[in-house]
Amino acid sequence: MSNNDYEFVKWFRSAAPYIHAHRGKTVVLQFEGDLIDSKEFFHLVHDIALLNSLGIRLVIVFGARPQIEKLQQQKNIQSHIVSGLRLTDEASITCVKEAVGAVRIQIEALLSMGLPNSPMEDAQVKVTSGNFITAKPIGVIDGVDLVLTGEVRRVDTETMIRKLDNNEIVLLSPIGYSPTGEVFNLRATEVAMKVAISLGADKLLYFMSGEGLKDEEGEDIHQLTQQEAGTMIECSNLADSAHLQLSCGIRACNEGVKRIHFLQQGQEGSLLLELFSRDGVGTLLSAASFDQIRTATIDDIGGILELIEPLEQEGILLRRSREKIEADIEAYTVLVRDGTVIACGALHIEEDNKYAELACFAVDINYQESGKGEELFLKIEEQAIKKGVEKLFVLTTQTAHWFLERGFIEGEIDDLPVSKQALYNYQRNSKVLIETLV
Repeated sequence: MSNNDYEFVKWFRSAAPYIHAHRGKTVVLQFEGDLIDSKEFFHLVHDIALLNSLGIRLVIVFGARPQIEKLQQQKNIQSHIVSGLRLTDEASITCVKEAVGAVRIQIEALLSMGLPNSPMEDAQVKVTSGNFITAKPIGVIDGVDLVLTGEVRRVDTETMIRKLDNNEIVLLSPIGYSPTGEVFNLRATEVAMKVAISLGADKLLYFMSGEGLKDEEGEDIHQLTQQEAGTMIECSNLADSAHLQLSCGIRACNEGVKRIHFLQQGQEGSLLLELFSRDGVGTLLSAASFDQIRTATIDDIGGILELIEPLEQEGILLRRSREKIEADIEAYTVLVRDGTVIACGALHIEEDNKYAELACFAVDINYQESGKGEELFLKIEEQAIKKGVEKLFVLTTQTAHWFLERGFIEGEIDDLPVSKQALYNYQRNSKVLIETLV
């Protein structure tokens, strides 16, 4: 097998669980008009068609601010922004209708294309648009009547679900309609949020202009809790569009949308990488932490074996059978990311409760520099302290320095509990490292 073939098989196997997990799930995707005018948009539309073919229920919400502003300039209609909202009068709503209509047709045309040179070349993607959004006027802000600038009043969830059940992509514009026949200009970001909440969507994905969400050091933020996102809004100088998207993401999270993703719109293939790789390429906002540290269960045995097998082959860990792990499963603690075991460790307490062994401590190679081992170690150390353990010991052949840096000191075989001394494997010649807990 060539390297290219091997990498393809490896990737396909790693993506398979996510393909299975996303089938039948409802995903709301929102992007702005500047992405539509970019060279990346053609590829994004193909990726959207691919998601549809994989059985993902898609709702697309598009914005059209650049297109609206361009038309207004052509017609010498001045734009007025009040508290971040566009004042939409009778003249402006004509530009809104024209621009939104043109963008909708452009997206529908691209989705009607098959994927060239692929089995999807003749595939037909069904797209539906309509009056799914009932809107109402925002009213007067700071003494200014915003006229036909509106907000979502109601989402026709029932009809939308029927379309999704029929494997249709639902395409929503930043326009809403009133029962009296008025047309309102809406913010696409808020439409996507309201639709995701109404549908009980599994995911809400926002494409962000610029560099996405960064921490104080300028590094990409891969994961946010609601509390962290709230702090970020209060303390950082976010662009107006990013501020709105993050605010809507927090509200969607509060209203039951499990996961909100923020993607950099200029990154090629970001949609597929975010959905079908373990770590993704964007920022994930969720009510609960993306990572979970917990006591292992029988269902984790396969993940533990897969994690430790390479280390056993290298002689770093002692070989353990499935039966042995199953018998000791309650002693294991696992760190799980998106359903996958990425670190594990076992705490074996000796009969006198004064000593305990930290055994089978392993971290996935992709996370060994990310602090995940430290998180798991501290959790197991805490468990040992709560159980009254006085000394925690490790037998290791190749990772002594990692433990020495965390407060362990090198000991002798005679320092081990008598029962452990009798089982010591002199052939492996493991170093004895001991940490005093109390």
